[in-house]
Amino acid sequence: MGTHSRAAGALLARASTLHLQTGNLLNWGRLRKKCPSTHSEELRDCIQKTLNEWSSQISPDLVREFPDVLECTVSHAVEKINPDEREEMKVSAKLFIVGSNSSSSTRNAVDMACSVLGVAQLDSVIIASPPIEDGVNLSLEHLQPYWEELQNLVQSKKIVAIGTSDLDKTQLEQLYQWAQVKPNSNQVNLASCCVMPPDLTAFAKQFDIQLLTHNDPKELLSEASFQEALQESIPGIQAREWAPLWLLRYSVIVKSRGVIKSKGYILQAKRKGS
Repeated sequence: MGTHSRAAGALLARASTLHLQTGNLLNWGRLRKKCPSTHSEELRDCIQKTLNEWSSQISPDLVREFPDVLECTVSHAVEKINPDEREEMKVSAKLFIVGSNSSSSTRNAVDMACSVLGVAQLDSVIIASPPIEDGVNLSLEHLQPYWEELQNLVQSKKIVAIGTSDLDKTQLEQLYQWAQVKPNSNQVNLASCCVMPPDLTAFAKQFDIQLLTHNDPKELLSEASFQEALQESIPGIQAREWAPLWLLRYSVIVKSRGVIKSKGYILQAKRKGS
């Protein structure tokens, strides 16, 4: 194991939280040379390259400090939005809850995204369906804790609009009737259904909910795949001690042209038992 890997391993052995930020992927020259075939492949590639880059830049001061929270990022890829251009940009995010944790993850993810991009609020946040046990159908009760936190973020002006992903007509109707802040969009995965379900389309049209499409896998990031990326990037560490809590994917689009100016991933992982 090289000097950089040893330093990274020593830091990870003492820390309880890891924040990983890829920065703007459009600034990643090495990623341009390889076009990942899936979102999962792109994400894993990003995690490994970010960890490798971070490991190579660890300062002796950081090793002496042994911080409890590690900020793992690619400095040359970080790109904040110019305040003078903010009105011209649409900042959107999709939040994936990975681990079994509290709904405070929602606020943590949004706060971190705003900080990374240098903005006061996100224009829209879509939440992917939270993880549930096999054989259990997603219910309103599963969504409520996260939606309540999203509502609070809308009311505190950290988010303008909030949406859902992969809800059928019944699930979307139940959420709509219960929620104070109504969902303004719902993503549908056309890989699992070739056309928009008629009942969902009719309900969305009635209540002015935008139906969007996506091709994200059911599990974009699993605990096992994160641990494998961690182990391959920093050999010799106890990767199984770490579990991802949430993953946020963001994009910054120039409104007038529909051009993607920035996109990236942010994730938080915790040491088990910490």
